[in-house]
Amino acid sequence: MNTKIVRISEDREEKWVEQSGEILQHGGLVAFPTETVYGLGANALDEKAAAKIYAAKGRPSDNPLIVHIADFSALEKIVEKIPEEALKLAEAFWPGPLTMIMKKSKLVPDGTTGGLDTVAVRMPKHEIALKMIRAGGGYIAAPSANTSGRPSPTAAEHVIEDMDGKIDMILDGGSVGIGLESTIIDLSEGTPVILRPGFITQKMAEQVIGKVEMDAGLIRPDANIRPKAPGMKYRHYAPKASMILVRGEREQVSEKIRQLVYEELKQGKNPGILCAEETADTYTEGIVKKIGTLHDEMTISRHLYGVLREFDQEGVTSIFSETFETPVLGTAIMNRLMKAAGYQLIEV
Repeated sequence: MNTKIVRISEDREEKWVEQSGEILQHGGLVAFPTETVYGLGANALDEKAAAKIYAAKGRPSDNPLIVHIADFSALEKIVEKIPEEALKLAEAFWPGPLTMIMKKSKLVPDGTTGGLDTVAVRMPKHEIALKMIRAGGGYIAAPSANTSGRPSPTAAEHVIEDMDGKIDMILDGGSVGIGLESTIIDLSEGTPVILRPGFITQKMAEQVIGKVEMDAGLIRPDANIRPKAPGMKYRHYAPKASMILVRGEREQVSEKIRQLVYEELKQGKNPGILCAEETADTYTEGIVKKIGTLHDEMTISRHLYGVLREFDQEGVTSIFSETFETPVLGTAIMNRLMKAAGYQLIEV
């Protein structure tokens, strides 16, 4: 397949959005920017189109897709009933990096939801994405536009690396703003539960709708469960090399990572180090990559996946990473890092 790659510019935006909409309406696949990561879109109401997403990504068929909408009125057609909590959360955070899970209507095919009777829905806060969703028919299933299991794409270059030749079109809208996938809240039964942490935190949600729980599987997923949301069961966000996180006091963490790197180098290996700008000077061996500054956690979330991809390009044999338990985004950042590392963690 010849993938059309287009750089969005103001003077030609309308043309490319219109073309992407036509591709989507005819069952094709289009990668597009959002405020979180790049998405891989298909008509959510077309089961055959949704199947193409799974094929392009190499994604397990029981891993549900998120349906993206551009107008709140579209929600009524794809869910059985809109819970009161959904109305309040949408008013507070839509458009934005929040996905809500509700009981689906018969309009949504099982192929889009991984066979579940629920559907995950969000309205992105990105003008190109919203225009493309409307042009494509109003309901676009869109997981991240990467090979399943790899770090999510935060720039068009990442999408091209994974998807060129597999999909119809890539809309290049530059780098994304947040760099982490949306928060997912399950509203389908009882107390609302966060299944995937993101920019919208537990505290922020509770200020709007009251008690919100964190899913126990965020600590270590159960391989036997059927995932209700993307990223719950399978290894995600992972670089090619084995990755280990080291947690503790900053000086002890640096010392432990230096020891681990020294052992790797003695064996003729090529270790990498993922660290904050504040500690980068403490590492003199190995391939050192700064993810951002502890004084601005958005720099960490925005650069995380890109840096993991850089390690792949460097051909490192292992990655030793500091932890980044920052005040607001720390839960989401650590969720992604733990999954990328396969939950390998050393406490010092």
